[in-house]
Amino acid sequence: MEKLNVKLIALDLDDTLLNNDRQISDENVAALQECARRGIYIVLCSGRAEDAILPFVRRLEVAGLETGKYLIAINGCSIFDMHKRQQIFCRKVESDILVRTNELAEAAGFKTEVYTPSTIYYAEETKYTKLDVDLCGLIGKKVDDYEEFIKQGFTKMLVPGEPDALQVLQKQLKEEFGDRAVIFTSKPYFLEILPPDCGKGEAVTWLAEHIGIPKETTMGFGDSMNDESMFHLCGYGVAMKNGLPYIKEIADYVTEKDNNNSGIAHFLWKYVL
Repeated sequence: MEKLNVKLIALDLDDTLLNNDRQISDENVAALQECARRGIYIVLCSGRAEDAILPFVRRLEVAGLETGKYLIAINGCSIFDMHKRQQIFCRKVESDILVRTNELAEAAGFKTEVYTPSTIYYAEETKYTKLDVDLCGLIGKKVDDYEEFIKQGFTKMLVPGEPDALQVLQKQLKEEFGDRAVIFTSKPYFLEILPPDCGKGEAVTWLAEHIGIPKETTMGFGDSMNDESMFHLCGYGVAMKNGLPYIKEIADYVTEKDNNNSGIAHFLWKYVL
């Protein structure tokens, strides 16, 4: 069969490239290394902050190549060039939105968090802040005057908590901010607030133009709602077999194997390599 014309592959981490033990299989590593050797850009594309993505970059062992030097963090709000060791693209949530979100979250009994590439900041440590720090592998830091601190603007605010109550808050925030912020749940217990016109798909589009490759030659792998923009904007959207029904519905392709059975490697050898 004729292979797909792919020049850049963007990969979500949790439940996509990573198995349920949060590891990248040897099969996935081998397939992605072969892609990189053939001149296809391999870009990890995650809701995590930069420092939390780096262990997985090291596992792939392609960062030394031109085709392995970029990563996309905070669901598309940040693009990092690892060869230059600098951020080349950044979007932030406006400070008034952060302050108001924190106010509404507090009123509903939640605590919020904001992110930098290395650290998660919060007003108070809770079981959810501990969970997020453990999941991300970042430093957690309590801030005394948190309300003042968040006024400087950040790429992302997270509201962790019980899923049902978060849905109510999500509806409230969407009604209040409209298109001034992107608001969604990345996991049932994590509500994310991001800048407008900013998502994984938008970041991949920007990066393709920056590199100088046609958008039609980009491919995005994902499983959840924070991957949706990749399926709309990449040349090829590939949903994981274990992905949400809606994501599989809007994808161009669905992997035959899930994230625990090297679904990405199986797909790449069949359709790309």
